[in-house]
Amino acid sequence: MYPVIFDFGIINIFGFKFQLAIYSFGLMLVVAFYTCYFLLNHDFKRFGYEEKLASDIIFWSALGGILGAKVYYILENLDDVLASNDPFGMIFSGAGLVFIGGLIGAVTAVSVVIRKNNLPWFVLADILAPLIILGYAIGRIGCFLVGDDYGIPSKLPWAIAFPDGLPPTTYESFQYRYPWIDISGFEPGLLSVHPTQIYEFLICLLLFFYLWNKRKNITVHGSLFFTYLICAGTERFLIEFLRTNEKYLFDIFSGAQVLSLTMVFIGSYFLFKPMQNETAK
Repeated sequence: MYPVIFDFGIINIFGFKFQLAIYSFGLMLVVAFYTCYFLLNHDFKRFGYEEKLASDIIFWSALGGILGAKVYYILENLDDVLASNDPFGMIFSGAGLVFIGGLIGAVTAVSVVIRKNNLPWFVLADILAPLIILGYAIGRIGCFLVGDDYGIPSKLPWAIAFPDGLPPTTYESFQYRYPWIDISGFEPGLLSVHPTQIYEFLICLLLFFYLWNKRKNITVHGSLFFTYLICAGTERFLIEFLRTNEKYLFDIFSGAQVLSLTMVFIGSYFLFKPMQNETAK
């Protein structure tokens, strides 16, 4: 675990002291957005779009994604946030960037940009689809480095312990924070867990290459975006069985799984019943 890439120590400027450091999660977010910007700008040249449009979309998708992820996180963990001694610390921490909320926020923000520039929504959605899942994959490396969003305890040889995770993967931590997870087969102390961040990174990287290779063979506008919804929804639905999130529906499915199934349903419906107007906005 490397939550801090480099610590510059305490900086004193005009009497104001603060700690300056490069945090791994923030660094990976920057890597994700700049990688997506480079690829987006590359594809925009094929369509004759301006470079400024690529930077606008990346900026607003980043802002909308972070805000949407935080709002979803707060709503899903409202009781914990209100009961916390430092609710603002929980809200503004690096943790809690929930993908589903981030996707909703990013799509909403980018839709405003697309509408403002009077561009075809489905055409742009197809261009962005592979980049969304690539950005998510890179972000999962950031989660791994800080020890966040890991899975349930496991005795598999590749299971990993996060002694300084958010929270640490200790027996006591699971008892207190995740009482719905059965840890009766494990000894007290530090527990090894499924590195679901790495699982998702590898799966989403493969999905990125799949979508990226399909992007030049689109016959119906929107089809690649709807394929993305199916792929991303299926991936998240399956990985949730190894995640620590509480299962609400029938004590089997988590809230993220319900939303993932919704993504799969929407993607499947419109993929097999495409819009009649291929240039619809």
